[in-house]
Amino acid sequence: MTALLLLAAVTAGRPNLVVIVADDLGWRDLSCYGSTLYETPNIDRLASQGLRFTHAFTSSPLCSPTRASLLTGHHVARHGITTPACHVPQVRLEATLPDRAAPSQRVVQPNTATRLPHETTTYAEVLRDAGYATAFMGKWHLGLTPYTPEHHGFDVVWGGRGAPGPPGGYFSPWTPKGDQAAFMPDVPAGKHIDDAMTDKAVEFLRSQADADGPFLLNYWMYSVHAPFEAKPDLIAKHAARIAGGVGGPQRSPLMAAMIETMDANVGRLLDEVDRLGMADDTLVLFTSDNGGNEYNLIDGIQVTDNAPLRNGKGNVHDGGVRVPLIVRWPGRVDAGTETAAVASSVDVFPTLVDAAGLSQDGMSLDGESLTPVFGGGDAAGRVAFTHFPHGPPATGSRPATSIHRGDWKLTRFFGDGDEQSDRHALYDLSTDVGEASDLSQTAPEVVAELAAVLDDHLAATGAPVPSANPQWDSPHDGWNAGEDTALSLNRINGWLHVESIGNDPRLHADGLRAKRGPVRVELRWRRTGTGEARLYHAAAKQGFARERSVELNPPVDGWATQTVTFESDKPVGRLRLDPMSSPGTAEIDWVRVIDDQGGGRSRVAKHWDF
Repeated sequence: MTALLLLAAVTAGRPNLVVIVADDLGWRDLSCYGSTLYETPNIDRLASQGLRFTHAFTSSPLCSPTRASLLTGHHVARHGITTPACHVPQVRLEATLPDRAAPSQRVVQPNTATRLPHETTTYAEVLRDAGYATAFMGKWHLGLTPYTPEHHGFDVVWGGRGAPGPPGGYFSPWTPKGDQAAFMPDVPAGKHIDDAMTDKAVEFLRSQADADGPFLLNYWMYSVHAPFEAKPDLIAKHAARIAGGVGGPQRSPLMAAMIETMDANVGRLLDEVDRLGMADDTLVLFTSDNGGNEYNLIDGIQVTDNAPLRNGKGNVHDGGVRVPLIVRWPGRVDAGTETAAVASSVDVFPTLVDAAGLSQDGMSLDGESLTPVFGGGDAAGRVAFTHFPHGPPATGSRPATSIHRGDWKLTRFFGDGDEQSDRHALYDLSTDVGEASDLSQTAPEVVAELAAVLDDHLAATGAPVPSANPQWDSPHDGWNAGEDTALSLNRINGWLHVESIGNDPRLHADGLRAKRGPVRVELRWRRTGTGEARLYHAAAKQGFARERSVELNPPVDGWATQTVTFESDKPVGRLRLDPMSSPGTAEIDWVRVIDDQGGGRSRVAKHWDF
C-alpha cells in the first residue's frame, strides 16, 4: 500500500475536532449554567445538542498553567508553568524553588517556568502525525517565539503569540509586537478581535470542506479577559436590561456585552460547521481556562460574580477553578444530557486522542479520557487536581494544592497552619457548594485518605512545593514587608523600623476603606537610605502600578512630616510605600489616610500610630 493510501486508511472515519477555550469565563457566566444576566443562546444551543458537565475543574485558577495542561495532558505540578508569566523575556523551562522570600510570605514560592518546552508533546503534534490538518486561532500565552503554536504542532496560526490579552485591546488597529504582526494582519479599523478571528477560522473550515483527512481547530478566544472593552450598542442594551431589573449578582453591562460578542462568534463558528455539512463528523468541546474575574471592577462594579461558588480567578476555591465544559459529538453523545462526573483540564488531551482512535501507549499522560462518560459509563473514582503554589494578594488566595473526588474537595494550604505547618480544609460540595463549612476536624478519616492521594500526586509529578520561609515575619500593625525588606516594631520609641536588605524595599497595607476621589496621606518618618521614594494606592483587590503612585520628597535630615494627595476613581483599599532604592533604614512614626467627604468635610479613614 502506498504512503498516501495508508494515510487515507488511517484517517478514514475519524472525527474533526474543534476545541473552544474561553478566557476567564466563569462557571455561572452562561445562561445554560444559571446566569440570569448574560445572554448566550449559541453556547446554550451547543449544550442542548450535547453533554454538559457540572463538575469540571481547571488545573490552575489562572490561564497559562491551565492552557499548558490542556495541550500536554500534564498536571501543573509536572509541567511547571505555575503562573501566567509566559510573556516575560526570561526563558525558564522548568519551575525552580528559590532559597528566600519576602518576610511577609509564610512560604517560599516557586519561580514558574515561562515557556512550554519544545520537547513537550502536545495533542496537536500527535494528531498532525496521524493525518490531521491543524490550526490555532487566538490567545496562546505559553511563550514568545520560538515557543509559539507553529512550534507545537499547528500548521495554520492566527494570533497565537505570547501576549496575555488582545494586543492593544479588542478593537483594531492592534499593537502587535515582534513577529505578531505577521500572524495578526491589518483589518479595517474598529473591528472586534473576536470577529476577525472567526473570519480566519471560517476560512480554515472552508479550506477543509473537500480535504481527504480530518482537522483539528483550536479556537482559543481572547474573550472575556481584560482589557474590559465591548461594542457600545451592546453595552447600552444590557445597561437598559439591568436598569429594568434583569440580572442578579452579575451587574456589569460591559461584561454582559463582552459575553454576548463571544457567544455570537461561537455561533458563527458552529453555523459554518453546520453549513458545510460537517456537524455529524465533528466533536466540539467548549470550556474555559479558569473561573470568572471577581477582583477587578468595571465602572465601580465587580466584573462578574461566581455565586454560589466562593471567590474567583486566581483563587483555589471553586469560583477560581470550576468552569463550563460542554461536548457535542453526534452519535456518541446524547443531546441535552448532563453529568456530574469529575473532569479536569488534563483530560482533554487523552479525550481527543481517544476520539481519534489513537493509542496512548508511551504518552505518559496524567489525564483520563472522558469518552467513557460520553456513553454513560461509570464515572466513580475520577479526580481533578489543582496546583497553585502562589498567593496573589489581589485574590486572597494562599499557596495550595487541592483534589476533587466526587463531591469531596480537600485543599492543602502550604505553611498556613501553626508554626508554618501545612493546613487542610475539607468540603462536601454536595451540601456546601460555597465552601463555607470546613469539615477537616469532623471528618479526619476523609482528610487522611485524600491527603495521602495528594502526597502521592505531588511526589509522582515532582511538584514544585512551597517550603517554610525561614525569614517569615508576621505583619506589623497591618503592614507587610515586601521583598528586600525587613520590618520590626519598636514599641519603646513607638515607630515602625524598616530595614532595606536589597535595592528595592517596599511595604504595604491592606484593609483601607477610603472613598474614591481626592485622598490625602500624611506620614511622619525619617530614613538613612537614598534614592527615589514613592507612595502607591490601589483598590481593595487591585495590584499596584506606577501610574497610581506619587513621588515623595524624602526627609533630608531627621524626622519630617509629609503630605501627599492623589486622585482615585475607585475606593482606596491598599497602600504601598517604597521608602528608598538602596540599602539603609527608615522609621515611620505614624500614617494617616484622609478622604474627602464632600461639602468641605473630610474623614480620617485610617490612622496607624506605631
